[in-house]
Amino acid sequence: MSDWEFLHDMQNEGYSADQIADAAACGYNPWEWQPFDEGDLPTADFEIDPEIQFIFEDLVESAQAYHDLTGRYLQIWGELGELYAEVKFGIKRHKPHVQGSDGKIGNDFVEIKTISPEKSGEQVQVKRAGNFNKLLVVKITDNFEFEGRIIRRKNLTKGEGKHAKVSWSALPDENER
Repeated sequence: MSDWEFLHDMQNEGYSADQIADAAACGYNPWEWQPFDEGDLPTADFEIDPEIQFIFEDLVESAQAYHDLTGRYLQIWGELGELYAEVKFGIKRHKPHVQGSDGKIGNDFVEIKTISPEKSGEQVQVKRAGNFNKLLVVKITDNFEFEGRIIRRKNLTKGEGKHAKVSWSALPDENER
Protein backbone atom coordinates (compact mmCIF):
# COMPACT_ATOMS: atom_id res chain seq x y z
CA MET A 1 0.00 0.00 0.00
CA SER A 2 1.38 3.42 -0.90
CA ASP A 3 1.37 6.48 1.34
CA TRP A 4 -1.39 8.03 -0.76
CA GLU A 5 -3.63 4.98 -0.55
CA PHE A 6 -3.27 4.98 3.22
CA LEU A 7 -4.21 8.67 3.40
CA HIS A 8 -7.23 8.13 1.13
CA ASP A 9 -8.30 5.23 3.36
CA MET A 10 -8.06 7.53 6.38
CA GLN A 11 -10.31 10.05 4.61
CA ASN A 12 -12.80 7.31 3.72
CA GLU A 13 -12.82 6.14 7.36
CA GLY A 14 -13.85 9.61 8.56
CA TYR A 15 -10.56 10.98 9.94
CA SER A 16 -10.32 14.77 10.09
CA ALA A 17 -8.01 16.79 7.82
CA ASP A 18 -5.74 17.48 10.84
CA GLN A 19 -5.45 13.76 11.62
CA ILE A 20 -4.61 12.98 7.99
CA ALA A 21 -2.02 15.76 7.98
CA ASP A 22 -0.55 14.34 11.21
CA ALA A 23 -0.26 10.92 9.59
CA ALA A 24 1.33 12.38 6.46
CA ALA A 25 3.84 14.32 8.58
CA CYS A 26 4.73 11.43 10.87
CA GLY A 27 8.20 10.90 9.36
CA TYR A 28 7.96 7.17 8.67
CA ASN A 29 5.96 4.83 6.49
CA PRO A 30 2.35 4.74 7.73
CA TRP A 31 2.14 0.96 7.27
CA GLU A 32 4.70 0.59 10.07
CA TRP A 33 2.04 1.54 12.62
CA GLN A 34 1.15 -1.19 15.10
CA PRO A 35 -2.18 -2.76 14.15
CA PHE A 36 -5.05 -2.79 16.61
CA ASP A 37 -8.64 -3.88 16.61
CA GLU A 38 -11.19 -1.03 16.68
CA GLY A 39 -13.38 -3.30 18.85
CA ASP A 40 -10.79 -2.98 21.62
CA LEU A 41 -11.42 0.75 21.92
CA PRO A 42 -13.91 2.22 24.40
CA THR A 43 -16.80 4.42 23.33
CA ALA A 44 -16.32 8.17 22.88
CA ASP A 45 -18.22 9.04 26.08
CA PHE A 46 -16.22 11.68 27.99
CA GLU A 47 -17.84 11.64 31.42
CA ILE A 48 -15.23 11.11 34.12
CA ASP A 49 -16.04 8.06 36.21
CA PRO A 50 -16.17 9.22 39.85
CA GLU A 51 -14.92 5.80 40.99
CA ILE A 52 -11.82 6.18 38.78
CA GLN A 53 -11.24 9.65 40.22
CA PHE A 54 -11.58 8.29 43.77
CA ILE A 55 -9.17 5.42 43.05
CA PHE A 56 -6.66 7.82 41.48
CA GLU A 57 -6.75 10.12 44.51
CA ASP A 58 -6.55 7.14 46.88
CA LEU A 59 -3.56 5.67 45.03
CA VAL A 60 -1.74 9.01 45.11
CA GLU A 61 -2.38 9.34 48.85
CA SER A 62 -1.21 5.76 49.46
CA ALA A 63 1.93 6.20 47.35
CA GLN A 64 2.75 9.43 49.17
CA ALA A 65 2.13 7.86 52.61
CA TYR A 66 4.34 4.89 51.65
CA HIS A 67 7.12 7.25 50.56
CA ASP A 68 6.80 9.32 53.72
CA LEU A 69 7.04 6.16 55.86
CA THR A 70 9.78 4.27 54.00
CA GLY A 71 11.61 6.83 51.87
CA ARG A 72 10.89 4.57 48.87
CA TYR A 73 8.61 5.14 45.93
CA LEU A 74 6.03 2.62 44.79
CA GLN A 75 6.73 1.75 41.16
CA ILE A 76 3.31 2.68 39.79
CA TRP A 77 4.25 5.82 37.85
CA GLY A 78 2.90 4.75 34.46
CA GLU A 79 -0.46 3.75 35.87
CA LEU A 80 -0.71 6.96 37.91
CA GLY A 81 0.13 8.98 34.78
CA GLU A 82 -2.56 7.22 32.76
CA LEU A 83 -5.16 7.59 35.53
CA TYR A 84 -4.30 11.29 35.78
CA ALA A 85 -4.79 11.61 32.01
CA GLU A 86 -8.16 9.92 32.30
CA VAL A 87 -9.32 12.17 35.16
CA LYS A 88 -7.78 15.48 34.02
CA PHE A 89 -8.03 15.28 30.22
CA GLY A 90 -10.98 12.92 29.74
CA ILE A 91 -8.89 10.33 27.91
CA LYS A 92 -10.67 7.05 27.41
CA ARG A 93 -8.02 4.40 27.81
CA HIS A 94 -7.92 1.34 25.60
CA LYS A 95 -8.30 -2.13 27.01
CA PRO A 96 -5.04 -3.60 28.34
CA HIS A 97 -2.44 -4.72 25.78
CA VAL A 98 -3.76 -2.63 22.86
CA GLN A 99 -0.62 -1.57 21.00
CA GLY A 100 0.12 1.75 19.36
CA SER A 101 -1.49 4.21 21.79
CA ASP A 102 -2.90 4.36 25.31
CA GLY A 103 -6.30 5.93 24.66
CA LYS A 104 -8.38 8.48 22.81
CA ILE A 105 -9.55 12.06 23.17
CA GLY A 106 -12.42 12.30 20.71
CA ASN A 107 -11.06 10.85 17.45
CA ASP A 108 -7.41 11.44 18.38
CA PHE A 109 -5.27 8.54 19.53
CA VAL A 110 -3.07 9.55 22.47
CA GLU A 111 0.19 8.06 23.74
CA ILE A 112 0.87 8.80 27.43
CA LYS A 113 4.36 9.03 28.90
CA THR A 114 5.12 9.77 32.55
CA ILE A 115 8.08 11.59 34.09
CA SER A 116 8.47 10.37 37.67
CA PRO A 117 10.35 12.11 40.46
CA GLU A 118 12.94 9.32 40.23
CA LYS A 119 13.93 10.23 36.67
CA SER A 120 17.24 12.04 36.47
CA GLY A 121 16.14 14.11 33.46
CA GLU A 122 12.90 15.57 32.25
CA GLN A 123 12.82 13.73 28.96
CA VAL A 124 10.68 10.91 27.58
CA GLN A 125 11.03 8.83 24.48
CA VAL A 126 8.20 7.51 22.37
CA LYS A 127 8.18 4.89 19.61
CA ARG A 128 7.86 6.47 16.21
CA ALA A 129 5.92 3.41 15.04
CA GLY A 130 3.09 4.02 17.50
CA ASN A 131 -0.41 4.76 16.26
CA PHE A 132 -1.09 8.13 17.91
CA ASN A 133 -1.94 11.69 16.89
CA LYS A 134 -1.00 13.33 20.18
CA LEU A 135 1.52 12.70 22.93
CA LEU A 136 0.56 13.53 26.51
CA VAL A 137 3.48 13.84 28.91
CA VAL A 138 2.56 13.70 32.59
CA LYS A 139 5.08 15.02 35.09
CA ILE A 140 4.88 13.95 38.74
CA THR A 141 6.92 15.92 41.27
CA ASP A 142 8.48 14.55 44.45
CA ASN A 143 5.54 16.20 46.28
CA PHE A 144 3.13 14.10 44.18
CA GLU A 145 1.88 17.08 42.20
CA PHE A 146 0.75 16.27 38.65
CA GLU A 147 0.90 18.30 35.45
CA GLY A 148 0.22 17.23 31.89
CA ARG A 149 1.18 18.72 28.55
CA ILE A 150 0.07 17.65 25.09
CA ILE A 151 1.98 17.91 21.84
CA ARG A 152 0.76 17.00 18.38
CA ARG A 153 2.65 14.20 16.70
CA LYS A 154 3.59 16.37 13.74
CA ASN A 155 5.47 18.66 16.16
CA LEU A 156 7.76 15.87 17.38
CA THR A 157 11.36 15.98 16.19
CA LYS A 158 12.01 14.18 12.93
CA GLY A 159 14.71 11.55 12.84
CA GLU A 160 15.86 8.16 11.70
CA GLY A 161 15.75 6.16 14.95
CA LYS A 162 12.93 4.04 16.33
CA HIS A 163 12.25 6.59 19.09
CA ALA A 164 11.61 10.32 19.30
CA LYS A 165 12.80 12.12 22.42
CA VAL A 166 10.81 14.94 23.97
CA SER A 167 11.98 17.27 26.75
CA TRP A 168 9.45 18.63 29.24
CA SER A 169 10.82 22.14 28.76
CA ALA A 170 10.16 21.92 25.01
CA LEU A 171 6.46 21.15 25.50
CA PRO A 172 3.95 23.99 25.23
CA ASP A 173 2.56 25.29 28.51
CA GLU A 174 -0.89 25.70 27.04
CA ASN A 175 -2.32 22.36 26.01
CA GLU A 176 -3.39 22.18 22.38
CA ARG A 177 -6.32 19.84 22.05
